[in-house]
Amino acid sequence: MLFMMKANKAFLYLTLTVALISVKQILAQSEGLTSSPYSLYGLGIINQTSIGRSNSMGYTGIGLKTETEINNLNPSNFALIPQNSFFYDVGIMGEYNNYSNKGSDETRTTLNFSNLAFAFRITEGFGAGITLVPYSDVGYSLVGVQTNIEGSDEAFESNITGLGGLNDFRINLGYSITDKLRLGASASLLFGNIKEDEAFVISNSVFQLTETTNYRGFRLGLGMQFDLTEKITIGGTIQFPTDLNGSLKRSVFKTLDGEEVIVEDEEADTTADFKMPMELGFGLSAKFFKTLTLSTDYKKNYWDNTGQTENIGDYVDQDIYAFGLEYIKDSSSYKYKDRIRYRAGFNYDNGYLAINDAQIDGYNITGGIGLPIGQGNKSILNLSYSYGLKGQIQNILIKEDYHLLTLNMSLEDLWFRKRKIN
Repeated sequence: MLFMMKANKAFLYLTLTVALISVKQILAQSEGLTSSPYSLYGLGIINQTSIGRSNSMGYTGIGLKTETEINNLNPSNFALIPQNSFFYDVGIMGEYNNYSNKGSDETRTTLNFSNLAFAFRITEGFGAGITLVPYSDVGYSLVGVQTNIEGSDEAFESNITGLGGLNDFRINLGYSITDKLRLGASASLLFGNIKEDEAFVISNSVFQLTETTNYRGFRLGLGMQFDLTEKITIGGTIQFPTDLNGSLKRSVFKTLDGEEVIVEDEEADTTADFKMPMELGFGLSAKFFKTLTLSTDYKKNYWDNTGQTENIGDYVDQDIYAFGLEYIKDSSSYKYKDRIRYRAGFNYDNGYLAINDAQIDGYNITGGIGLPIGQGNKSILNLSYSYGLKGQIQNILIKEDYHLLTLNMSLEDLWFRKRKIN
């Protein structure tokens, strides 16, 4: 009976997740999650934002041991979900971008979905969770692109826009081998599309070219956490390489004297599969003085082994270094101010694309707070801020700096817990 009740409730949340996937797809197609010019390349901007407190702690969490919220950066941590607890997390993010080169500056603002996740305990030492996050974001606009006409000295000018991205729908399982050792596994469905529109004028004709590339593929991962002491935990993760299957649909329209002519409509074409690299991650967390938590991560993504290239550069191995701190005076205090969590972090990414042998690197400075919701449960409102910088005017002619706000409702629901009556 209890199992059926638990299964029915889990099915309800799974149905909600599937519904929100459809909503997220609509949002991604109507408004880009990013406006970065770097989303022009590959699958777009690879998303680093995570769930809950990780966003304000430098996006760390591989070695972060937690029993009070979802940690989606290491599947082994799902083994620590307490009895009768059901966690879920919903997030939104807003981004303000500024782009500059040697001639001008430009600013843009975007607001959209950031994550949906829930986690629950299956049995003693065995937990599971489902997460949905954007894997990559595409949202760029190029105005006045000059292209030479083959066989002549003439050129035409076009405007190009791109929109879309990929989603990561992931199932996580974590199991405690011993009190100190936890292992985990994850299975991801990566899916989405990237749409590019190009409009240009030649003589008296107006042409519009639309190309939509759909990607889909599965990816497997493993995770581990080991408690060296009661206060120090190390962790490791691996995401195995895989290929995303790509399919291309193209439409071409011509307008002459106000009359539209279909030149090519939804003609299916094959496109090269996109190769995802092997990704390794290592993390460590430590607690000091009962009030301070330190978290550090290192990730290595082997893009060079995929053998892929871009028209303007090459994919190269990527290194990510991250550091985070959290302070809380007393999590069990009756005073609300003593239960507020204060966080800060730093993240450096040397980039996975090299132009003229110069990698496009960037960094983030993060901060935030966790505001408890009520007392006697683990629900918390997480507010995070990040300032980031990417690229340099000297190497690729575009420097991007941005301000990112994320808001996460990290909530706990209690299952099958008897209410005490005095």
